[in-house]
Amino acid sequence: MDADSGAIGGSGSQEFMVLADAGEDEVLYTEDGQYAANVEKAISLPADAAASPYKKFEKLDTPNTPTIASLSELLKCSPTLILKNVLYQVTYDNGMNVLVLVSIRGDQDVNEVKLQNELSKLASEYGGSAVIGLKVPSEEDQQQWAAKPLPLGYIAPDLADNYIQKTKNLAPKFLRMVDKTAVELKNFVTGSNESGYHVAGANWGKQYELPKLIVDVRKAMVGDRAVHDPKQTLQSARGIEIGHIFQLGTKYSKAMGATYTNEQGEEMPLVMGCYGIGVSRLAQAAVEQSYDKDGIIWPVAIAPYQVIVTIPNINDNDQVSAAEVIYSELTKAGVEALLDDRDERAGVKFKDADLVGIPYRIVTGRSIQQGKVEVVKRASRETEEISIHEVVPTIKRWIDEAMNGDKNNR
Repeated sequence: MDADSGAIGGSGSQEFMVLADAGEDEVLYTEDGQYAANVEKAISLPADAAASPYKKFEKLDTPNTPTIASLSELLKCSPTLILKNVLYQVTYDNGMNVLVLVSIRGDQDVNEVKLQNELSKLASEYGGSAVIGLKVPSEEDQQQWAAKPLPLGYIAPDLADNYIQKTKNLAPKFLRMVDKTAVELKNFVTGSNESGYHVAGANWGKQYELPKLIVDVRKAMVGDRAVHDPKQTLQSARGIEIGHIFQLGTKYSKAMGATYTNEQGEEMPLVMGCYGIGVSRLAQAAVEQSYDKDGIIWPVAIAPYQVIVTIPNINDNDQVSAAEVIYSELTKAGVEALLDDRDERAGVKFKDADLVGIPYRIVTGRSIQQGKVEVVKRASRETEEISIHEVVPTIKRWIDEAMNGDKNNR
């Protein structure tokens, strides 16, 4: 799926995700299988904005409406008609702080990963090279730089720069940007820069100057229409990241002077990429997708052991002798086997084998007197008695079938 490149950067990246309820990331995808992305990177088509009932610019008395929900309820208007202006504070690696005013449609939320990426592009304009901090300024933060109390909840896109007092390592002007969803709004509702009041019937180019920075910083949401096919809507799932591909381009090769000579004899920077696999995450993902109330059910291909040979009674010489022979023969045949010869009750051993999740269990129980052992498949709980001489070929066949089945499923 599409993913954010993060600090590594580059022109693009893709993640490999295993879906699991315990996943650390939210995944947005379409049912047709044509689109999937980490929510940090996902794009979509927002709902269409409703028609505005306000035909002229006017100031409205809107007490106790610092949120979009409260304002929408009071005015009986769609949140799609409201322009909210969200204040952020970004810190660059040279210590410079910049106050950012993001204008976005009222029914949308700011994706802070996308916002940080946009702000990273502007680092050089403020003497830095990277963003090291991004936050909504707290009351304590505001006390450090606000020249006068801010009209929080009632901010307009033209909030005056004189709200910022001259402070070391602080840009003297707001950095203003507008999300693409808000650019086409007509006769919208927004703050008035005065607590308790909003304005309606506002337009870009008339009451407010459209910011030069038009960006995509909205957070795609479940139910949004897909860009590739508006008939498809975004669905949500949780995912565990198990791999990541980064298309680095020439970002690092230019910095390191890593070049090659092309057919024309010219020195050209290498085009780079990297591919990471999370080995430990693969194990976690396998467990999250394959378990039951008794414990893990390891897929045969990655099980720590493929077979466990269990001796119910270690004081029974016949059981012990048979188990040791079977264990030795399995090992010689290349089967990864474990011998449970602990001085524990049989029930404890069976419970532990289920908990650890070893795919096949061989039990040298009472039927050993008839030259047979009990074999149990962990995944299906299937149990059968087979001749001791058939154990190795039977287990080998089951392993081969399971491995081939895994390959076919992939």
